Amino acid sequence: MDLLIMSRDDIVARWKDRHLEIVNENKLPLYLAKTHNVERWLETRSIDRHRANSRLLIKALRLTEKDDVQTVISVNAATITDSYWVKSPDSTLTYADIRFNDDYFANLALRGDYDSFNKAMNSKNSKTPELTNIGSFEKCWKLTNGEWWMYKTANHSEMFSELFAFELGMALGFNMAEYRREKKFIKTKDFTDHASVNYEPAYSFMSDGDDYIETVGELRALGSNLVPDYVKMIFLDTLIANPDRHTFNFGVLRSLEGKVLGLAPNFDNNMALIARGYPKNISRKNDVLARFFKELLAFDNSLREFLPTVTEDIVWSVLTKMNMKVRSKTIVDFVMNGYRQI
Repeated sequence: MDLLIMSRDDIVARWKDRHLEIVNENKLPLYLAKTHNVERWLETRSIDRHRANSRLLIKALRLTEKDDVQTVISVNAATITDSYWVKSPDSTLTYADIRFNDDYFANLALRGDYDSFNKAMNSKNSKTPELTNIGSFEKCWKLTNGEWWMYKTANHSEMFSELFAFELGMALGFNMAEYRREKKFIKTKDFTDHASVNYEPAYSFMSDGDDYIETVGELRALGSNLVPDYVKMIFLDTLIANPDRHTFNFGVLRSLEGKVLGLAPNFDNNMALIARGYPKNISRKNDVLARFFKELLAFDNSLREFLPTVTEDIVWSVLTKMNMKVRSKTIVDFVMNGYRQI
């Protein structure tokens, strides 16, 4: 299988006989620049087949016999959040031809109901961003007034936790992806504005990302302007007890010419706080995230300059604004005790 690796309408690499020939390194996806592993890059762009609704989607599109690589190639490996895609060397396709312009399969990907499945089975349409919509939660991309929004299923506690993270981050002046509440769902706006910039997940350019000190070093090597927002992100993770920060849910934004612009807005906090029940250790004694964060500050105390002051008034104001039924005093105590640990 021979492929051209594209950035919009520019050829950035050729993949032939399992060898990657780089044509334009500046515009090459960071993962390929690091590894040259095209097959793995394609696999990381594939929908999670463990999601029940993704299996229905794949069945409706008659892709059941295809592996992850073939599934991704069926939509030219295109995504909503970057301008990279692939085509065969003899193809005359352009970026405009493969770019997504409708959300026809959104309801099937999100809800998995039979009416949506039946509609999809009877459709001649097969171009959908859902095949490159990664992650383990049922989700979809919806197009509203020319803007793409990611919808994700969420129960009350998951929805509160995600929205609280967003509102608290905004109150502290952090760079946050925009979240809004919908009935039974939570949605977040595409922060690339339909790939006017490229989002590159951290796994594209670094190791596992669990070690804060190593991550700061890797980010500094890529661009010193990335560090402040990273420190603020893991500071917020500590306050809200988000254990699920990994290299697939943070990353960088790059210009179409390949310049690293900054850290992507903070997103994907739906495993934090009360998403899996109210924490029993409200005092936050022996809190592992606080310990990891303090180890980072002990390594480089200058990072403290990026940390804002957090007060009970700020936390209460966020809860008042959200107006969702939770144990408010427990939330305030938990967040503030995390802050005091730092």
